[in-house]
Amino acid sequence: MDSVFFYRNPNPDASGNGPLGHLSIATQPNISIAGWPAEAGSHALAGYTALEDASVAARLRKKGANLCGATRMSEFGFGLKNSLAAQAVQKGDANAELVLDLAGECRLAALHEGLCGYKPSYGLVSRYGLIGLIPSMEACGIIARDCKTIRDILEAVAGPDEYDFSVPEDAPVSFSTQGIDPEKISLGVIEEARSALSDEDRVIFDARTQTLKKAGFTIKTLPFPDFSLFSLVHRIVGSVEASSCLGRYDSVRYGKRVPGAKNWNEMYLQSRGAAFGPLLKSYLFQGAYFQFEQFSGYEDACRIRARLLSEMEQLTTQADFLILPAVNSASIHAPNTTESLDDTYAKVFHTAFTNVTGQPAFYLPFEGNKGVQLAGPRLSDARLLALGEHIQNMQQRGQ
Repeated sequence: MDSVFFYRNPNPDASGNGPLGHLSIATQPNISIAGWPAEAGSHALAGYTALEDASVAARLRKKGANLCGATRMSEFGFGLKNSLAAQAVQKGDANAELVLDLAGECRLAALHEGLCGYKPSYGLVSRYGLIGLIPSMEACGIIARDCKTIRDILEAVAGPDEYDFSVPEDAPVSFSTQGIDPEKISLGVIEEARSALSDEDRVIFDARTQTLKKAGFTIKTLPFPDFSLFSLVHRIVGSVEASSCLGRYDSVRYGKRVPGAKNWNEMYLQSRGAAFGPLLKSYLFQGAYFQFEQFSGYEDACRIRARLLSEMEQLTTQADFLILPAVNSASIHAPNTTESLDDTYAKVFHTAFTNVTGQPAFYLPFEGNKGVQLAGPRLSDARLLALGEHIQNMQQRGQ
């Protein structure tokens, strides 16, 4: 079996026709494609084969793209333990990869391979046919070498879907090429995100912002005292949603049934115990605690989420876009060695905020693998991609 791919498409389905006929796109096995294994990296779905295409897969095929295979992933996409996301693109086996972004996984996987990683606005891309974990925070991200490829794919998959109530029935966003004038664009640096970096990473991040300042962009320092609460809110709300979402895998209708149980309750407990790995179990235990023992804590987290969303909306009126680090090297050593919840949330400290707010976010590599993260107001995707494309072209010109 291929070291990167969990499943290779034996019958490439690109005809060469259509605007995406030149692209070979990998997916993860939590994105349903009819006839393909869709185990979502979990024993809970071992042997499961998708019955129909997810909306994103159907739309890509309609545009002529070749869906080349499914890559190995972390359990239900949470964290990067055992994930090989982005490696198919790095090795040249695919032009792009679809990766669910629950707390920043798509962007962090791109960071590790020196690629571009994009998380769209919540509600822009249909989640129909995705085997999800955190319904109110996850989005189908895109990894590619360049911004244009991401823009072409996003244009193909974005827009209303009658099967997904979270996608508004608005007219599709136009992703046509937009001009960027640095002299007219301000980039906001969230001071609390910057100050959380190690000294070494702070120097590198400041060098990136200075490069953009020299290119004509206005750099503003913006305070957000409660920035660290994004990670806490994500951890509480996300775990409750995950616990509720995975409650279906009880070996009755979904999930494998462990043999030898003496009664219904024993069958349920043993099967659930065998279905999930240690990291996900700890997440589900936490979610169950806030569901059944400390529900007031969950309610508080939801109220704080609403307040953070309001504060972020106000912040994004002070600058056209936000520029942040993507990761603190003091909290991350390798992409797939996460073992505990504390490790996981230390690694997504700088990325999880956009999953809480539903904003679009873009990891853009610079020299080496320490690039920057760009974010904008919700549904500003077209403009954010144009900004990323401008900066990437600027780097290629050596500016």
